[in-house]
Amino acid sequence: MKPSRRRFLESSLGAPILAAGSVAAKDSPEPNPVLKENREAGSNDWQLTRVRLDERGGYRAPDVEGYCSHQSVQAGDKLDLFVSTKQETEVKIEIFRTGYYAGRGARLMTTLGPFPGEPQPVPELKRGDRHLVECEWKPITSLVIPDDWVSGVYLGRLTVDDAGGHGYWQNYVVFVVRDDRPADLCLQVSDNTWQAYNRWPTKYSVYTHPKGNQGPWADVSFDRPYGKYAQIYENPLSIGSGEWLCFEFPMAYWLEEQGYDVTYCSNSDMVDPAYARPGRFKGFLSNGHDEYWDLREYRNVEKLRDTGTSLLFFSGNSVCWVSPMTPSFDGRENRILFRGGPYGGDYRYAEARERDEGPFPHRGPDEGYLMGARNVDPVNGGGDWICEKPEHWMFEGTGMKKGDSIPGLIGWEYHGDPPDDIEGLEVVGAGTALQGGVNPQEWAATIYPGPEGNFVFNASTIFWCQGLSSPPGHMLPWSHWSRPHGPDERVQRMTANLLDRALAQG
Repeated sequence: MKPSRRRFLESSLGAPILAAGSVAAKDSPEPNPVLKENREAGSNDWQLTRVRLDERGGYRAPDVEGYCSHQSVQAGDKLDLFVSTKQETEVKIEIFRTGYYAGRGARLMTTLGPFPGEPQPVPELKRGDRHLVECEWKPITSLVIPDDWVSGVYLGRLTVDDAGGHGYWQNYVVFVVRDDRPADLCLQVSDNTWQAYNRWPTKYSVYTHPKGNQGPWADVSFDRPYGKYAQIYENPLSIGSGEWLCFEFPMAYWLEEQGYDVTYCSNSDMVDPAYARPGRFKGFLSNGHDEYWDLREYRNVEKLRDTGTSLLFFSGNSVCWVSPMTPSFDGRENRILFRGGPYGGDYRYAEARERDEGPFPHRGPDEGYLMGARNVDPVNGGGDWICEKPEHWMFEGTGMKKGDSIPGLIGWEYHGDPPDDIEGLEVVGAGTALQGGVNPQEWAATIYPGPEGNFVFNASTIFWCQGLSSPPGHMLPWSHWSRPHGPDERVQRMTANLLDRALAQG
Protein backbone atom coordinates (compact mmCIF):
# COMPACT_ATOMS: atom_id res chain seq x y z
CA MET A 1 0.00 0.00 0.00
CA LYS A 2 1.38 3.42 -0.87
CA PRO A 3 2.99 5.14 2.15
CA SER A 4 2.05 8.57 0.82
CA ARG A 5 -1.66 7.91 1.24
CA ARG A 6 -2.83 8.35 4.84
CA ARG A 7 -5.21 5.45 5.08
CA PHE A 8 -5.19 1.79 5.98
CA LEU A 9 -7.46 -1.21 6.03
CA GLU A 10 -7.84 -3.74 8.79
CA SER A 11 -7.81 -7.25 7.42
CA SER A 12 -10.93 -8.60 9.14
CA LEU A 13 -14.56 -8.08 8.15
CA GLY A 14 -16.21 -5.29 10.08
CA ALA A 15 -13.01 -3.44 10.99
CA PRO A 16 -13.22 0.17 9.91
CA ILE A 17 -11.84 1.67 6.78
CA LEU A 18 -10.43 4.77 8.38
CA ALA A 19 -10.76 8.33 7.19
CA ALA A 20 -7.75 10.22 5.94
CA GLY A 21 -7.63 12.52 8.94
CA SER A 22 -7.44 9.62 11.41
CA VAL A 23 -3.76 8.75 10.81
CA ALA A 24 -0.81 10.88 11.85
CA ALA A 25 0.46 13.40 9.33
CA LYS A 26 3.99 11.94 9.55
CA ASP A 27 2.78 9.13 7.27
CA SER A 28 2.45 11.67 4.46
CA PRO A 29 5.05 14.46 4.58
CA GLU A 30 3.82 15.80 1.23
CA PRO A 31 0.10 15.00 1.11
CA ASN A 32 -1.69 14.77 -2.19
CA PRO A 33 -3.91 17.74 -3.05
CA VAL A 34 -7.10 15.98 -1.94
CA LEU A 35 -5.71 15.25 1.53
CA LYS A 36 -4.54 18.83 1.88
CA GLU A 37 -7.86 20.22 0.64
CA ASN A 38 -9.83 18.12 3.11
CA ARG A 39 -8.01 19.68 6.03
CA GLU A 40 -10.00 22.83 5.28
CA ALA A 41 -13.22 23.45 7.16
CA GLY A 42 -16.36 22.28 5.43
CA SER A 43 -19.66 24.14 5.33
CA ASN A 44 -22.78 23.30 7.29
CA ASP A 45 -24.94 25.16 4.76
CA TRP A 46 -24.42 24.25 1.11
CA GLN A 47 -27.56 22.34 0.14
CA LEU A 48 -30.70 23.76 -1.44
CA THR A 49 -33.37 24.59 1.12
CA ARG A 50 -36.17 26.31 -0.79
CA VAL A 51 -36.84 25.22 -4.36
CA ARG A 52 -40.01 25.71 -6.36
CA LEU A 53 -40.93 24.14 -9.70
CA ASP A 54 -43.02 25.98 -12.26
CA GLU A 55 -45.81 23.39 -12.05
CA ARG A 56 -46.72 20.14 -10.36
CA GLY A 57 -44.77 17.47 -12.19
CA GLY A 58 -42.58 20.11 -13.80
CA TYR A 59 -38.81 20.19 -14.23
CA ARG A 60 -37.65 23.78 -14.15
CA ALA A 61 -37.40 26.17 -11.19
CA PRO A 62 -37.71 29.60 -12.82
CA ASP A 63 -37.48 31.71 -9.64
CA VAL A 64 -33.74 31.41 -10.29
CA GLU A 65 -31.89 29.08 -12.66
CA GLY A 66 -28.64 29.06 -14.59
CA TYR A 67 -25.88 27.25 -16.42
CA CYS A 68 -22.13 27.54 -17.01
CA SER A 69 -20.20 28.26 -20.18
CA HIS A 70 -18.15 25.06 -19.89
CA GLN A 71 -18.60 21.63 -18.34
CA SER A 72 -14.99 21.64 -17.17
CA VAL A 73 -12.38 24.32 -16.49
CA GLN A 74 -8.90 24.51 -15.01
CA ALA A 75 -6.92 27.10 -13.10
CA GLY A 76 -6.71 30.37 -15.03
CA ASP A 77 -9.73 29.62 -17.24
CA LYS A 78 -12.65 32.02 -17.33
CA LEU A 79 -16.04 30.55 -16.53
CA ASP A 80 -19.11 32.56 -17.50
CA LEU A 81 -22.20 32.12 -15.33
CA PHE A 82 -25.61 32.63 -16.92
CA VAL A 83 -28.58 33.23 -14.64
CA SER A 84 -32.24 33.98 -15.20
CA THR A 85 -34.72 35.09 -12.54
CA LYS A 86 -38.49 35.09 -12.61
CA GLN A 87 -38.53 38.81 -11.87
CA GLU A 88 -35.94 41.53 -11.48
CA THR A 89 -34.14 40.90 -8.21
CA GLU A 90 -30.65 40.44 -6.77
CA VAL A 91 -28.79 37.13 -7.12
CA LYS A 92 -26.13 35.84 -4.74
CA ILE A 93 -23.85 33.03 -5.95
CA GLU A 94 -21.94 30.82 -3.52
CA ILE A 95 -19.38 28.43 -5.02
CA PHE A 96 -18.82 25.16 -3.13
CA ARG A 97 -16.42 22.32 -3.81
CA THR A 98 -18.00 18.96 -2.98
CA GLY A 99 -15.87 16.45 -1.07
CA TYR A 100 -15.50 14.87 2.36
CA TYR A 101 -14.51 17.75 4.67
CA ALA A 102 -14.83 15.82 7.95
CA GLY A 103 -18.28 14.63 6.92
CA ARG A 104 -19.78 17.98 5.91
CA GLY A 105 -19.71 17.22 2.19
CA ALA A 106 -18.65 20.59 0.73
CA ARG A 107 -16.54 23.69 1.33
CA LEU A 108 -17.42 27.29 0.53
CA MET A 109 -14.78 28.58 -1.91
CA THR A 110 -16.10 32.06 -2.67
CA THR A 111 -19.24 34.21 -2.66
CA LEU A 112 -20.09 36.37 -5.66
CA GLY A 113 -22.52 39.24 -5.89
CA PRO A 114 -25.20 40.17 -5.29
CA PHE A 115 -25.84 40.89 -8.95
CA PRO A 116 -28.92 42.31 -10.64
CA GLY A 117 -30.93 39.41 -12.01
CA GLU A 118 -33.59 39.54 -14.68
CA PRO A 119 -35.75 37.16 -16.72
CA GLN A 120 -33.93 35.67 -19.72
CA PRO A 121 -35.83 34.02 -22.57
CA VAL A 122 -36.55 30.37 -23.19
CA PRO A 123 -35.12 30.11 -26.71
CA GLU A 124 -36.97 29.16 -29.83
CA LEU A 125 -36.21 25.64 -31.05
CA LYS A 126 -33.24 25.38 -33.42
CA ARG A 127 -32.15 22.97 -36.15
CA GLY A 128 -35.63 22.31 -37.46
CA ASP A 129 -37.14 19.06 -36.24
CA ARG A 130 -34.06 18.28 -34.12
CA HIS A 131 -35.68 20.45 -31.43
CA LEU A 132 -32.45 21.91 -30.06
CA VAL A 133 -32.92 24.13 -26.99
CA GLU A 134 -29.81 26.32 -26.83
CA CYS A 135 -29.87 29.40 -24.61
CA GLU A 136 -27.97 32.54 -25.57
CA TRP A 137 -28.32 34.34 -22.26
CA LYS A 138 -26.27 37.29 -21.11
CA PRO A 139 -23.74 36.28 -18.44
CA ILE A 140 -24.48 37.62 -14.98
CA THR A 141 -20.78 37.41 -14.06
CA SER A 142 -17.53 35.65 -14.92
CA LEU A 143 -15.11 33.82 -12.68
CA VAL A 144 -11.41 33.16 -13.32
CA ILE A 145 -10.58 29.85 -11.66
CA PRO A 146 -7.98 30.47 -8.91
CA ASP A 147 -4.71 28.55 -8.95
CA ASP A 148 -5.40 26.98 -5.57
CA TRP A 149 -8.78 25.43 -6.45
CA VAL A 150 -8.26 21.68 -6.26
CA SER A 151 -9.80 19.48 -8.94
CA GLY A 152 -13.32 18.44 -8.02
CA VAL A 153 -17.01 18.87 -8.73
CA TYR A 154 -18.20 22.37 -7.84
CA LEU A 155 -21.72 23.59 -7.19
CA GLY A 156 -22.73 27.21 -7.52
CA ARG A 157 -25.73 27.89 -5.28
CA LEU A 158 -27.96 30.63 -6.68
CA THR A 159 -30.14 32.48 -4.16
CA VAL A 160 -32.72 35.22 -4.71
CA ASP A 161 -35.16 36.92 -2.35
CA ASP A 162 -38.85 36.55 -3.03
CA ALA A 163 -40.26 39.99 -3.76
CA GLY A 164 -43.56 38.91 -2.20
CA GLY A 165 -41.94 38.83 1.20
CA HIS A 166 -42.14 35.05 1.65
CA GLY A 167 -38.40 34.29 1.81
CA TYR A 168 -35.81 33.12 -0.70
CA TRP A 169 -35.50 30.64 -3.58
CA GLN A 170 -32.47 28.64 -4.67
CA ASN A 171 -31.00 26.55 -7.47
CA TYR A 172 -27.61 25.14 -8.51
CA VAL A 173 -25.19 25.34 -11.38
CA VAL A 174 -22.54 22.62 -11.64
CA PHE A 175 -19.07 22.42 -13.18
CA VAL A 176 -15.84 20.40 -12.91
CA VAL A 177 -12.44 21.84 -12.09
CA ARG A 178 -9.82 19.64 -13.72
CA ASP A 179 -6.04 19.76 -13.55
CA ASP A 180 -3.18 18.53 -15.72
CA ARG A 181 -1.11 16.68 -13.13
CA PRO A 182 -0.48 12.95 -12.96
CA ALA A 183 -2.75 11.39 -10.33
CA ASP A 184 -3.36 7.91 -8.97
CA LEU A 185 -7.04 7.93 -9.91
CA CYS A 186 -9.25 9.82 -12.34
CA LEU A 187 -12.96 9.93 -11.47
CA GLN A 188 -15.10 10.86 -14.46
CA VAL A 189 -18.52 12.42 -13.96
CA SER A 190 -21.20 11.18 -16.35
CA ASP A 191 -22.39 14.59 -17.48
CA ASN A 192 -23.10 13.53 -21.08
CA THR A 193 -25.76 11.26 -19.61
CA TRP A 194 -27.07 14.00 -17.30
CA GLN A 195 -27.59 16.21 -20.34
CA ALA A 196 -29.12 13.47 -22.49
CA TYR A 197 -31.91 13.06 -19.92
CA ASN A 198 -32.24 16.76 -19.03
CA ARG A 199 -35.75 17.88 -19.98
CA TRP A 200 -35.33 21.62 -19.41
CA PRO A 201 -37.53 23.53 -19.81
CA THR A 202 -40.28 20.92 -20.30
CA LYS A 203 -39.77 18.02 -22.74
CA TYR A 204 -36.52 18.51 -24.61
CA SER A 205 -34.25 15.55 -23.87
CA VAL A 206 -33.05 12.89 -26.31
CA TYR A 207 -35.89 10.75 -24.92
CA THR A 208 -38.83 13.06 -25.61
CA HIS A 209 -38.75 13.59 -29.36
CA PRO A 210 -42.07 13.04 -31.18
CA LYS A 211 -40.44 10.48 -33.49
CA GLY A 212 -39.53 8.23 -30.59
CA ASN A 213 -37.47 7.96 -27.43
CA GLN A 214 -34.62 5.75 -28.70
CA GLY A 215 -33.71 7.16 -32.11
CA PRO A 216 -31.14 9.71 -33.32
CA TRP A 217 -33.71 12.47 -33.62
CA ALA A 218 -32.90 15.10 -30.97
CA ASP A 219 -29.93 17.38 -30.29
CA VAL A 220 -29.35 18.59 -26.73
CA SER A 221 -27.18 21.46 -25.54
CA PHE A 222 -25.21 22.16 -22.36
CA ASP A 223 -26.20 25.81 -22.86
CA ARG A 224 -29.29 25.50 -20.69
CA PRO A 225 -30.01 24.86 -17.01
CA TYR A 226 -30.33 21.38 -15.58
CA GLY A 227 -33.93 20.75 -14.66
CA LYS A 228 -35.07 18.36 -11.96
CA TYR A 229 -33.80 14.81 -12.44
CA ALA A 230 -36.35 13.17 -14.72
CA GLN A 231 -36.15 9.41 -14.18
CA ILE A 232 -36.60 7.02 -11.30
CA TYR A 233 -37.27 9.11 -8.19
CA GLU A 234 -37.99 12.60 -6.93
CA ASN A 235 -34.87 14.42 -5.75
CA PRO A 236 -35.09 18.18 -5.10
CA LEU A 237 -31.31 18.51 -4.82
CA SER A 238 -30.99 17.39 -8.44
CA ILE A 239 -32.35 20.74 -9.62
CA GLY A 240 -29.43 22.43 -11.33
CA SER A 241 -26.88 19.76 -10.37
CA GLY A 242 -27.49 17.09 -13.02
CA GLU A 243 -27.18 13.61 -11.53
CA TRP A 244 -24.10 14.34 -9.40
CA LEU A 245 -25.83 14.21 -6.02
CA CYS A 246 -28.11 11.35 -7.08
CA PHE A 247 -25.72 8.66 -8.30
CA GLU A 248 -22.11 9.82 -8.16
CA PHE A 249 -21.28 11.92 -5.11
CA PRO A 250 -21.09 8.92 -2.69
CA MET A 251 -18.04 7.66 -4.63
CA ALA A 252 -16.21 10.99 -4.47
CA TYR A 253 -17.09 11.49 -0.81
CA TRP A 254 -15.73 8.05 0.08
CA LEU A 255 -12.56 8.42 -2.02
CA GLU A 256 -11.77 11.71 -0.32
CA GLU A 257 -12.60 10.32 3.12
CA GLN A 258 -10.08 7.55 2.49
CA GLY A 259 -7.44 9.98 1.25
CA TYR A 260 -6.99 8.63 -2.27
CA ASP A 261 -5.11 10.81 -4.74
CA VAL A 262 -7.97 11.53 -7.15
CA THR A 263 -8.53 14.04 -9.90
CA TYR A 264 -11.88 14.73 -11.60
CA CYS A 265 -12.99 15.16 -15.20
CA SER A 266 -16.07 15.36 -17.39
CA ASN A 267 -16.93 13.20 -20.41
CA SER A 268 -15.84 16.13 -22.55
CA ASP A 269 -12.31 16.06 -21.08
CA MET A 270 -11.84 12.42 -22.01
CA VAL A 271 -12.28 13.13 -25.73
CA ASP A 272 -8.95 15.02 -25.60
CA PRO A 273 -5.95 12.69 -26.01
CA ALA A 274 -3.73 15.27 -24.30
CA TYR A 275 -5.87 14.99 -21.17
CA ALA A 276 -6.30 11.22 -21.33
CA ARG A 277 -2.66 10.60 -22.11
CA PRO A 278 -1.11 7.20 -21.41
CA GLY A 279 0.71 6.89 -18.11
CA ARG A 280 -1.09 9.77 -16.45
CA PHE A 281 -3.43 7.72 -14.23
CA LYS A 282 -3.08 4.35 -12.53
CA GLY A 283 -6.83 3.91 -12.46
CA PHE A 284 -9.68 5.39 -14.51
CA LEU A 285 -13.09 5.27 -12.80
CA SER A 286 -16.46 5.35 -14.55
CA ASN A 287 -19.14 6.13 -11.99
CA GLY A 288 -22.93 5.91 -11.81
CA HIS A 289 -24.97 6.12 -15.01
CA ASP A 290 -22.33 6.57 -17.74
CA GLU A 291 -24.39 5.79 -20.83
CA TYR A 292 -23.29 8.35 -23.46
CA TRP A 293 -19.71 8.30 -24.78
CA ASP A 294 -18.28 10.15 -27.75
CA LEU A 295 -16.30 7.68 -29.87
CA ARG A 296 -13.14 9.74 -29.22
CA GLU A 297 -13.54 9.01 -25.51
CA TYR A 298 -13.87 5.30 -26.20
CA ARG A 299 -10.63 5.27 -28.17
CA ASN A 300 -8.77 7.26 -25.53
CA VAL A 301 -9.92 5.00 -22.69
CA GLU A 302 -9.07 1.95 -24.79
CA LYS A 303 -5.55 3.37 -25.19
CA LEU A 304 -5.28 3.92 -21.44
CA ARG A 305 -6.06 0.25 -20.87
CA ASP A 306 -3.60 -0.88 -23.52
CA THR A 307 -0.79 1.18 -21.97
CA GLY A 308 -1.22 0.04 -18.38
CA THR A 309 -4.04 2.01 -16.76
CA SER A 310 -6.59 -0.09 -14.88
CA LEU A 311 -10.22 0.64 -15.79
CA LEU A 312 -12.89 0.37 -13.11
CA PHE A 313 -16.49 0.57 -14.27
CA PHE A 314 -18.33 1.28 -11.01
CA SER A 315 -21.31 1.97 -13.23
CA GLY A 316 -24.17 0.51 -15.20
CA ASN A 317 -25.61 1.00 -18.71
CA SER A 318 -22.19 2.42 -19.53
CA VAL A 319 -20.82 2.96 -23.03
CA CYS A 320 -24.23 2.22 -24.53
CA TRP A 321 -24.69 5.01 -27.10
CA VAL A 322 -22.25 6.81 -29.37
CA SER A 323 -22.81 10.49 -28.60
CA PRO A 324 -20.90 12.76 -30.98
CA MET A 325 -20.14 16.14 -29.37
CA THR A 326 -20.10 19.30 -31.48
CA PRO A 327 -19.57 23.04 -30.85
CA SER A 328 -22.10 25.55 -29.56
CA PHE A 329 -23.56 28.45 -31.53
CA ASP A 330 -20.46 30.53 -30.70
CA GLY A 331 -17.85 27.82 -31.26
CA ARG A 332 -17.26 26.45 -27.76
CA GLU A 333 -16.23 22.84 -28.18
CA ASN A 334 -18.25 19.81 -27.07
CA ARG A 335 -21.44 21.65 -26.10
CA ILE A 336 -24.05 19.76 -28.18
CA LEU A 337 -24.63 16.01 -28.39
CA PHE A 338 -27.12 13.52 -29.78
CA ARG A 339 -27.70 9.78 -29.79
CA GLY A 340 -25.65 8.85 -32.81
CA GLY A 341 -26.05 5.10 -32.66
CA PRO A 342 -25.35 2.06 -30.49
CA TYR A 343 -22.10 0.63 -29.29
CA GLY A 344 -21.91 -3.10 -29.85
CA GLY A 345 -20.34 -3.56 -33.27
CA ASP A 346 -22.05 -6.42 -35.05
CA TYR A 347 -23.23 -8.07 -31.84
CA ARG A 348 -26.91 -8.93 -31.54
CA TYR A 349 -27.87 -6.13 -29.14
CA ALA A 350 -26.51 -3.45 -31.46
CA GLU A 351 -28.15 -5.11 -34.43
CA ALA A 352 -31.48 -5.10 -32.60
CA ARG A 353 -31.18 -1.41 -31.71
CA GLU A 354 -30.42 -0.60 -35.33
CA ARG A 355 -33.38 -2.66 -36.52
CA ASP A 356 -35.87 -1.31 -33.98
CA GLU A 357 -34.79 2.32 -33.55
CA GLY A 358 -32.59 3.25 -36.52
CA PRO A 359 -31.29 4.02 -38.95
CA PHE A 360 -28.37 5.56 -37.06
CA PRO A 361 -25.47 7.50 -38.57
CA HIS A 362 -22.90 5.89 -36.24
CA ARG A 363 -22.03 2.47 -34.85
CA GLY A 364 -19.50 1.98 -32.07
CA PRO A 365 -17.37 -1.09 -31.36
CA ASP A 366 -18.54 -3.88 -29.08
CA GLU A 367 -18.35 -2.34 -25.59
CA GLY A 368 -17.97 -5.79 -24.07
CA TYR A 369 -14.36 -5.88 -25.23
CA LEU A 370 -13.65 -2.70 -23.31
CA MET A 371 -15.76 -3.21 -20.18
CA GLY A 372 -15.82 -7.01 -19.93
CA ALA A 373 -19.64 -7.07 -20.16
CA ARG A 374 -22.33 -5.58 -22.35
CA ASN A 375 -25.52 -3.58 -22.27
CA VAL A 376 -28.27 -6.17 -22.48
CA ASP A 377 -32.02 -6.09 -23.19
CA PRO A 378 -33.76 -5.44 -20.88
CA VAL A 379 -31.00 -3.33 -19.33
CA ASN A 380 -33.01 -2.05 -16.38
CA GLY A 381 -34.39 -3.68 -13.29
CA GLY A 382 -33.43 -4.41 -9.71
CA GLY A 383 -31.78 -7.16 -7.71
CA ASP A 384 -29.14 -8.19 -5.20
CA TRP A 385 -25.40 -8.20 -6.01
CA ILE A 386 -24.32 -11.84 -5.53
CA CYS A 387 -20.81 -13.18 -4.95
CA GLU A 388 -19.83 -15.74 -7.57
CA LYS A 389 -16.11 -16.31 -6.94
CA PRO A 390 -15.22 -15.68 -3.27
CA GLU A 391 -11.66 -16.96 -3.69
CA HIS A 392 -10.84 -14.00 -5.95
CA TRP A 393 -8.53 -11.37 -4.40
CA MET A 394 -11.19 -8.66 -4.70
CA PHE A 395 -13.16 -10.41 -1.92
CA GLU A 396 -10.22 -10.56 0.51
CA GLY A 397 -11.30 -9.40 3.97
CA THR A 398 -15.01 -9.31 3.11
CA GLY A 399 -15.90 -12.69 4.59
CA MET A 400 -18.15 -13.32 1.59
CA LYS A 401 -18.98 -16.83 0.46
CA LYS A 402 -20.38 -17.99 -2.87
CA GLY A 403 -24.02 -16.96 -3.06
CA ASP A 404 -23.76 -14.22 -0.44
CA SER A 405 -25.68 -11.15 -1.53
CA ILE A 406 -25.66 -7.40 -1.01
CA PRO A 407 -29.32 -6.33 -0.98
CA GLY A 408 -30.58 -4.10 -3.76
CA LEU A 409 -27.16 -3.16 -5.13
CA ILE A 410 -28.07 -4.13 -8.72
CA GLY A 411 -30.04 -1.38 -10.41
CA TRP A 412 -31.54 0.38 -11.97
CA GLU A 413 -29.44 -0.57 -15.00
CA TYR A 414 -26.63 -3.09 -15.31
CA HIS A 415 -24.40 -5.12 -17.62
CA GLY A 416 -24.33 -8.78 -18.64
CA ASP A 417 -23.49 -11.24 -21.41
CA PRO A 418 -19.66 -11.00 -21.07
CA PRO A 419 -17.60 -11.93 -24.15
CA ASP A 420 -16.44 -15.52 -23.85
CA ASP A 421 -13.18 -14.97 -25.71
CA ILE A 422 -11.44 -12.36 -23.53
CA GLU A 423 -8.41 -14.20 -22.20
CA GLY A 424 -8.45 -14.45 -18.42
CA LEU A 425 -11.91 -12.92 -17.93
CA GLU A 426 -13.56 -14.01 -14.67
CA VAL A 427 -17.17 -13.59 -13.59
CA VAL A 428 -16.93 -12.45 -9.96
CA GLY A 429 -20.59 -11.61 -9.41
CA ALA A 430 -23.74 -12.83 -11.13
CA GLY A 431 -27.46 -13.09 -10.64
CA THR A 432 -30.91 -12.17 -11.87
CA ALA A 433 -32.50 -8.73 -11.95
CA LEU A 434 -36.22 -8.18 -12.37
CA GLN A 435 -37.50 -5.53 -14.75
CA GLY A 436 -40.63 -4.06 -13.24
CA GLY A 437 -40.55 -6.81 -10.65
CA VAL A 438 -41.58 -9.27 -13.39
CA ASN A 439 -39.19 -9.77 -16.32
CA PRO A 440 -35.95 -11.59 -15.40
CA GLN A 441 -32.55 -10.66 -16.85
CA GLU A 442 -29.12 -12.05 -16.04
CA TRP A 443 -26.36 -9.65 -15.03
CA ALA A 444 -22.65 -10.30 -14.60
CA ALA A 445 -19.81 -8.48 -12.84
CA THR A 446 -16.44 -9.26 -14.41
CA ILE A 447 -12.71 -8.70 -14.22
CA TYR A 448 -10.04 -9.37 -16.82
CA PRO A 449 -6.29 -8.71 -17.05
CA GLY A 450 -4.82 -5.89 -19.09
CA PRO A 451 -1.60 -6.16 -21.09
CA GLU A 452 0.71 -4.35 -18.63
CA GLY A 453 -0.19 -5.91 -15.27
CA ASN A 454 -3.32 -3.75 -15.09
CA PHE A 455 -6.93 -4.97 -15.13
CA VAL A 456 -10.49 -4.02 -16.07
CA PHE A 457 -13.30 -4.40 -13.53
CA ASN A 458 -17.01 -4.09 -14.23
CA ALA A 459 -19.29 -3.81 -11.18
CA SER A 460 -22.38 -4.15 -13.41
CA THR A 461 -24.60 -1.62 -11.65
CA ILE A 462 -25.38 2.08 -11.51
CA PHE A 463 -25.91 1.69 -7.76
CA TRP A 464 -22.42 0.51 -6.76
CA CYS A 465 -21.43 3.72 -4.96
CA GLN A 466 -24.62 3.59 -2.89
CA GLY A 467 -22.76 0.93 -0.92
CA LEU A 468 -19.80 3.22 -0.21
CA SER A 469 -21.20 6.21 1.67
CA SER A 470 -24.26 8.33 2.36
CA PRO A 471 -23.01 11.92 2.32
CA PRO A 472 -24.99 15.05 3.14
CA GLY A 473 -27.14 16.05 0.18
CA HIS A 474 -27.61 12.46 -0.99
CA MET A 475 -30.86 10.47 -1.16
CA LEU A 476 -30.97 6.70 -1.62
CA PRO A 477 -32.73 5.83 -4.89
CA TRP A 478 -35.17 3.05 -5.64
CA SER A 479 -36.42 1.64 -8.91
CA HIS A 480 -38.22 -1.41 -10.29
CA TRP A 481 -39.53 -2.18 -6.78
CA SER A 482 -35.98 -2.60 -5.50
CA ARG A 483 -33.61 -0.38 -3.53
CA PRO A 484 -30.02 -0.40 -2.23
CA HIS A 485 -29.55 -0.16 1.54
CA GLY A 486 -26.69 2.34 1.68
CA PRO A 487 -23.13 1.92 3.01
CA ASP A 488 -21.99 -1.68 3.29
CA GLU A 489 -18.59 -2.74 4.68
CA ARG A 490 -18.27 -5.42 2.02
CA VAL A 491 -18.71 -2.95 -0.85
CA GLN A 492 -16.21 -0.63 0.81
CA ARG A 493 -13.69 -3.43 1.21
CA MET A 494 -14.09 -4.74 -2.34
CA THR A 495 -13.65 -1.22 -3.70
CA ALA A 496 -10.53 -0.68 -1.60
CA ASN A 497 -9.09 -4.02 -2.73
CA LEU A 498 -9.65 -3.09 -6.37
CA LEU A 499 -8.22 0.40 -6.05
CA ASP A 500 -5.20 -0.70 -4.06
CA ARG A 501 -4.42 -3.41 -6.60
CA ALA A 502 -4.66 -0.83 -9.40
CA LEU A 503 -2.28 1.49 -7.55
CA ALA A 504 0.18 -1.28 -6.73
CA GLN A 505 0.35 -2.42 -10.34
CA GLY A 506 0.21 0.99 -11.98
